Amino acid sequence: MNNINRSQKLGRLFFQLQRLEKNPKKYGEAGHLTPSEIHTIDAIGIEDPIQMSELATKLKVTKGAITQIFKKLETKGLVKKGPHPTDSRSFIISLTEKGKAAYLLHEQLHLRFFQSLSDQFNEQELEIFELGIEKLTKFIQDNEEV
Repeated sequence: MNNINRSQKLGRLFFQLQRLEKNPKKYGEAGHLTPSEIHTIDAIGIEDPIQMSELATKLKVTKGAITQIFKKLETKGLVKKGPHPTDSRSFIISLTEKGKAAYLLHEQLHLRFFQSLSDQFNEQELEIFELGIEKLTKFIQDNEEV
């Protein structure tokens, strides 16, 4: 296979991933959430609680973008804000019980997806696939500005 064919296959993979990222999915009582909403919930869940500025940095978006998505998630009853324990000028955000349930459903979705995918590979192929994912992720991170 030549590099043109490999490049086209990679392009098709990116296109398919973008399509997956556009469609809202239902997360139990949380209802339908866009990919940006559930990824924000995911980022909060991992660092629960977290400051808005830390969350913006983690997701590589502006503070304004985080403020907008926070307001949507707060309206849906998925996140809440509270006082920062050491900085009275700041506050922290965390997941509500409903938000935690959505977080867990999202984790389960990822696990089911990976299990279904890994069933397609033998152990050696899975190790090569995981190494390829690591290298591709690093390459994308290193070249985000390009």
